[in-house]
Order: sequence, then structure tokens, then C-alpha cells
Amino acid sequence: MRVLLIHSHPVEESFSNALYRQARESLQKAGHEVDDCNLYAENFDPVMSRHDRMIYHTYPDNLGLVKPYVDRLQKAEGLVIVTPVWNFGWPAMLKGYFDRVWLPGITFELKDGVLTRKLHIEKVAVITTYGATRWRAFLAGDPPRKLAKRVLRVQTNPARAVKFLAHYNMNNCTPETRAAFLGKVKREMERF
Repeated sequence: MRVLLIHSHPVEESFSNALYRQARESLQKAGHEVDDCNLYAENFDPVMSRHDRMIYHTYPDNLGLVKPYVDRLQKAEGLVIVTPVWNFGWPAMLKGYFDRVWLPGITFELKDGVLTRKLHIEKVAVITTYGATRWRAFLAGDPPRKLAKRVLRVQTNPARAVKFLAHYNMNNCTPETRAAFLGKVKREMERF
């Protein structure tokens, strides 16, 4: 399977980067073709300009400067996102990726008020870290979990659940909790 692996963290030495490397290695070990998309390393521009917004619904003009990212997304059969959760949301870099790349005519089509999905992604997984505990995230509504398990599922393959792997309470993590989570990511990505 061709898997688009998206990573969104600016620090190479971060635990998120270790998760990203583990996901890539495990996916490759499982025989998947991995399209490695590290948004920070690729200097992706997450800012939607006025012009981008004005042509947002005009396909194919809306592709503009993001066509290489659109091409990669359209080729994907699987999607794995590795990202931290900051302030109960995804980093602006990743949010900007969705705003600028998941465009009308690419991920969906809207005709006469009827929305049709256009992606052919069969499997989705999100690997993430939270500074907060699971309970605190629950009390805040856990928007990243909902984005992953509801929105991404509807946009890709409603018939198949999104795999959501989260290490909560990074503010109080230990080498043991990080190692255990890396092991979980390894196992899940080898089964992806």
C-alpha cells in the first residue's frame, strides 16, 4: 500500500520525531511504500493567502502552489499522521496543510449542495502526544481525537475506523512510558 506519512513538529530531537521515525521504519518493514512528508523539513507554507481563499472553490485554479502536495495526497492509499497536540489542537503547520491541500475538487466535490468524497484512502492512523492527562483532554472535549476519529474518517473511508494512538500526560512522562508507547506504535504500524 502507498502510505502518505505526514509529520508536523519543528524540533528534530523531539519525542514526536522519534515516533515519526518509528512509524516510517515500521511501515516500510511491513512492505508499504512510504511517501515521507515532513512539513517542517519541507518548509511547507501553511498560510492561506487572500488569493488562495478567493479561488478556494475554483478547481483547478485552487491548486496553485500546493500541487505537489495534492499529487502526493491523491496517490495515497493509506494516511498516517504523526503530530503533537498543542493547546488541545493540532499545530498550525498541520492545520494549514489541511486548509491548503484538502481542497474542493481534490478531497471532495460539491455539486448542487451534495458533497461527494474524492479521496481513495483506505486506512488512516493518527499518532500523537498530549501534555495533558486523558481526563483533562476529555474535559476539554478532546478536539484532536474528534478530528481524527470523526472528520478524517468521513473524509477518507467512513466504513473503516481511524486508528488513534495517543500518549497522554507528556508533562509527567518517563523513559518507560515513552518506550512503551514507541513499542505500541511499532506494533500498530507493522500491522497497518
